[in-house]
Amino acid sequence: VQLQASGGGSVQAGGSLRLSCAAHRFTFAHFDVSWFRQAPGKEREAIACIRVNDGLTDYVESVKARFIINNDNTKTTVFLQMDALKPEDSAVYYCAAEKDVTGESCLRDRYDMDYWGEGTQVTVSS
Repeated sequence: VQLQASGGGSVQAGGSLRLSCAAHRFTFAHFDVSWFRQAPGKEREAIACIRVNDGLTDYVESVKARFIINNDNTKTTVFLQMDALKPEDSAVYYCAAEKDVTGESCLRDRYDMDYWGEGTQVTVSS
């Protein structure tokens, strides 16, 4: 199982970026896929998630109404559309997947995740 995150970059405040998390040689069916981020000196936190089989999504309060998580029809790529970016969104962003999750929310602790992609840097300047 291999995840590949991409799409990071540098933008000015108010700008947008779209991150992608691609599954290699498997699909995200039966997985919850989450985006985490980690800023320098801070804990890695889950910010958005999707239960790919039924489309359940959830977000932390700080990104609600600005970020959207979704997946493609083949269930091999999960996207994070990030709009109205703020300097405090600057961090390394990671995608991660956990299999066969149940429950009302897909937001998980980092220690719950089964698979991780490498991080992609997002830098938002003021």
